[in-house]
Amino acid sequence: MKISVIGCGYLGAVHAATLASMGHTVVGIDVDPAKVAQLARGVAPFHEPGLDELLRDGHSTGRLHFSTDPAEAGAAQVHFLCVGTPQDKTSDAADLTFLVSATEALLPHLAAGAVVVGKSTVPVGTVDMLRGVLAPRPDVLLGWNPEFLRQGTAVKDSLVPDRLVYGVEGGRAAAFNPATGAPLGVTAALDAVYEPLLRAGIPRLVCNFATAELIKSAANAYLATKVSFINAVAELCDAAGADVSELSEAMGLDPRIGSRYLHAGLGFGGGCLPKDIRSFRTQATALGVSAVRDWMGLVDSVNLGQRQRTVDLALKMCGGTLAGRSITVLGASFKPDTDDIRDSPALDVADRLAAAGAHVTVTDPQAVNHAWRRYPRLRFEVSTGRALQDAELVLLLTEWDEYRQLCPVAAGQLVRRRLVLDARNVLDAAAWQGEGWTVRGLGTSAVAVSAAAAVR
Repeated sequence: MKISVIGCGYLGAVHAATLASMGHTVVGIDVDPAKVAQLARGVAPFHEPGLDELLRDGHSTGRLHFSTDPAEAGAAQVHFLCVGTPQDKTSDAADLTFLVSATEALLPHLAAGAVVVGKSTVPVGTVDMLRGVLAPRPDVLLGWNPEFLRQGTAVKDSLVPDRLVYGVEGGRAAAFNPATGAPLGVTAALDAVYEPLLRAGIPRLVCNFATAELIKSAANAYLATKVSFINAVAELCDAAGADVSELSEAMGLDPRIGSRYLHAGLGFGGGCLPKDIRSFRTQATALGVSAVRDWMGLVDSVNLGQRQRTVDLALKMCGGTLAGRSITVLGASFKPDTDDIRDSPALDVADRLAAAGAHVTVTDPQAVNHAWRRYPRLRFEVSTGRALQDAELVLLLTEWDEYRQLCPVAAGQLVRRRLVLDARNVLDAAAWQGEGWTVRGLGTSAVAVSAAAAVR
């Protein structure tokens, strides 16, 4: 099929490349000339494992190209809207400006009978709004196909997704021919797009628009709830002298609960979970559902509170003062395997430490170039070794593999004091303590030492 992907950020670039790998002819459209030029060279403008290879393959086969001109999407049979829906600058609601603009730009170029499918994460009612934009073209079909990609594993999530969700007019009852059971309209078009995935047995769910609009936000709200729950329990463990790592391991063995997203630490950030739970809360408020509104507010509050808890622990480990202390922060991206620094907990903590007078050096395998312009009072080093030199306290804030595997002996030869705050609870505390390090985590007070001992 001929397909266009409108918006070539984290979602759109991956979606375009994976569709081309399935055999479709794909054009990616974006308003940013620099981004388009880089994608046209087969190089992703951000770090995402496996994406460069897919881009190069798409270019070599001739099935994938990129442009800033929406007219080049005119020959496509299916158009995917993949533009960002960031948090509004003046409220917790989603900003749909880019989505509306992209749809308006596409409108004059739609072929007869074209299918327009949204993939962006949006609040309930967005499809109704876009119907108004597309009203001059009653022959055009509109659908919603929410994405479930995770940065760092987005290529795998696209090629082997957990499920496919189609939001269509009238829901499942209207999606199939009642006599033959054959898919109709948007459902038939998306089945053709995802035919290799369906043939491989990937589950497909067809629902109405409101359900499709809510699914991604509801899923992210649940994941955020698990993270904030175990982080709240981590604070309880610190107060009680328990170890949250052992507690969460035991909880995770219960098949009704599961271990994923039940790992205590600094909390979540990035461009999805924080803004999605706030948008979810705004939607609940508008619809008069106070339970969801209050719940999401608490989840957000607990998550943000982990950042100050980390700063407070660093203060204790430094003997009650941060002013003049040399502190090294391992990690700048909001999670490993990405260079995305949007709402990064690591950089937020680092900046708070610097605001308290500490001399903070930050290192990261991928995100340093993105971070240094936005955080001028922080010092950045690409080299982990140089970043550790003469540190009085080390904070592990993004759990990259190279930090998990850091040698306590080698690191100990570089720092001034062997103090480490493992805010992701991923280090082998016993191994580090065996090499003379004082180790502290969040919710692991059983292996911590007193603040007074920490600074001796």
